[in-house]
Amino acid sequence: MHERPLIDFRRDLHAHPELGFVEHRTTGRIAARLTEAGLDPVPLPRGTGLICDIGNGDGPTVALRADIDALPLPDEKDVPYRSTVNGVCHACGHDVHTAIVLGTGLFLARQARAGLLPGRVRLIFQPAEEVMPGGALRVLEAGGINGVDRIFGLHCDPRLEVGRLGLRVGPITGACDKVAVRVAGPGGHTARPHLTADLVFALAKIVTELPAALSRRVDPRSSLSLVWGRVQAGSVANAIPDDGVAEGTIRCLDEQAWHEAPDLFKSLLDSVAIAYGVEAEMNYVRGVPPTINEATSVQMLRDAAGRVLGPDAAVPTPQSLGGEDFGWYLESVPGAYARLGVRTPGDTSTVDIHQGTFDVDEKCIAAGVGVLSATALTALWDGCRAPADEAAQPVTA
Repeated sequence: MHERPLIDFRRDLHAHPELGFVEHRTTGRIAARLTEAGLDPVPLPRGTGLICDIGNGDGPTVALRADIDALPLPDEKDVPYRSTVNGVCHACGHDVHTAIVLGTGLFLARQARAGLLPGRVRLIFQPAEEVMPGGALRVLEAGGINGVDRIFGLHCDPRLEVGRLGLRVGPITGACDKVAVRVAGPGGHTARPHLTADLVFALAKIVTELPAALSRRVDPRSSLSLVWGRVQAGSVANAIPDDGVAEGTIRCLDEQAWHEAPDLFKSLLDSVAIAYGVEAEMNYVRGVPPTINEATSVQMLRDAAGRVLGPDAAVPTPQSLGGEDFGWYLESVPGAYARLGVRTPGDTSTVDIHQGTFDVDEKCIAAGVGVLSATALTALWDGCRAPADEAAQPVTA
């Protein structure tokens, strides 16, 4: 598959985005192209997303993952492939990730037919990365990484120019959970707060004191933060309501602090609620752990980028507080997640992901295919204890 068909495939997905767990058309388009290439894609049990193995099981198995869902945002670009779905847009680059993994799979399928694939490559087209908890858990439930020795993934990064690959050993993204607090009390008249529980005041204390307390109870290097996104209570000015709610996200850079966060949050919540005479119920939803890159896998990506994109292609990248459910895979098998440059060289604009104006320089697709193809071959040859540089030659789409 050459570069132009992959660009066309990406644009088709971009024009027809689908939200998490309803990616039926997207799944069908991917499956059709893989089947056309003589492969046997297997849909995930709930109907969206799929897995496709290439090669035999006599050697190691390397997995490549793409996320396929879009975001509930309007597309604000004036381009021929603008979203045709009102209020839904590929504003995070998942259409690009999908085209890259598809192109990589088609290239590796040709290698397998020629007898040049020393093992098996598993393509994972995952639904619902933007949903919490994400579709990675559905892949794990379906046995999607059973037998996998390493796993790799890429994510669009508009801060990096095309031809650059951002790499980091250790944590590259943060953990992200959702929390909802429901506060209950007897209600009453605002003229007599001393005869009841002043629920709005108590809720305000929870909203302000919990983030402050967390910052003093946890090592600041873990960057554990609580930010509220919704607070609601009452409907009239002169009545103290009997219930209220606050919802937000908890983000963290450190794995140990992430594991301890629910119990710590609950103890702090109870202490504030008791002080103001209200009952507080917590619903804490685990989202994603930090994505922690394994050093050997990062080196494989670095070597591949050097061969495919040039000796200066791999650059350091900082850890982000953004959540990414690729972290669930890395809790089970070694692997690495990289940031793919998608900005046109010389472009000084500051468009970020999760914005309706987000777009990419589509030359990044060929770059991504080259890097993932070379990385997969390197990992397979390494697993067979054969010279990696004989297999992982630069490839293009």
